[in-house]
Amino acid sequence: MRPALWAVVLAGVLAMTTGARAEPTYKVLDFSDLKGWDTDDHAAALATFRNTCGDMDPPDWASLCAVADNIENPRAFFELFFRPVLIEDGQEALFTGYFEPELDGSLRPDARYRYPLYAMPPEARGASQFLTRRQIEEGGALAGRGLEIVWVDDPVELFFLQVQGSGRVRLPDGRTIRVGYGGSNGHNYRSIGVELVRRGIYKPHQVSAQVIKNWVRRNPAEGQELLWHNPSYVFFREVSEVPADRGPLGAMNRSITTMRTVAVDPSFVPLGAPVWVEKEGQNPIRRLMIAQDTGSAIKGAQRADIFFGTGDQAGRAAGRLRDPGRMMVLLPIQRAYALLPEGEQ
Repeated sequence: MRPALWAVVLAGVLAMTTGARAEPTYKVLDFSDLKGWDTDDHAAALATFRNTCGDMDPPDWASLCAVADNIENPRAFFELFFRPVLIEDGQEALFTGYFEPELDGSLRPDARYRYPLYAMPPEARGASQFLTRRQIEEGGALAGRGLEIVWVDDPVELFFLQVQGSGRVRLPDGRTIRVGYGGSNGHNYRSIGVELVRRGIYKPHQVSAQVIKNWVRRNPAEGQELLWHNPSYVFFREVSEVPADRGPLGAMNRSITTMRTVAVDPSFVPLGAPVWVEKEGQNPIRRLMIAQDTGSAIKGAQRADIFFGTGDQAGRAAGRLRDPGRMMVLLPIQRAYALLPEGEQ
């Protein structure tokens, strides 16, 4: 599971501007209602769907997954067996982006690589709360215990790697190791974006991951204290068995796909379901994606986080994204119509 994303940094900021949610409503649409449906690459969407549909237990989904393995016309598959459903809960739609960070590191510490990624200590498992971020980093409480997986050269990027929950580390010899979420210290996350707004340094609409990184680097002493304002600390595990040419593991414990995977709120959207995205704003997106991930900042029927890939370029693109639009969930036909009130089915 992807337990935290950089979007968590903005979760509290977004909460400042959102109201209470209403009871969800459901509207079954036609494929002709979907902007750009005719021109999408349905084969790419079908390949992503196949990657996780085998893990969907309900019989109707399992049957469709079996059919998907023998499809010659991907667009016809979706149009024949699904109906797009618009689910709304009174909140405006919001699309953000996430990515897999890539840091520089070493398997041995030196003057450059000084900041460790720790595996979870045995005594932290099952504990309601373990040491705080400050105690671990400032006090060096875990140093020298053999829990270090790798050392990196940038404490700010390490902080955001923890927020993201997974990433890659490039070694000096060109090799790459991939790390995933291994547990946490049990302390609640405190948004440092919200703290910057509270201090009057930025307005809510100005806060982004890159803005926070730049401020911390310009103000190293205050910046370190800002990072320690968040007591939550994430431990890692090595997941290098996932091939380098594939995406990181998502909430379904399968590799996710660049610009075809979307993180959703599973209380509204079944994990593994196709989702039609109509993102407005700069560089509109009209694309069939698959709901293969979740995130603690992704709450609501029209809230989604688009996976942009790995590395700095993907991170910059993901960090700029905060746009309106709408998304429709493609559900098996009988399941879609069962959501409608009596008399509309």
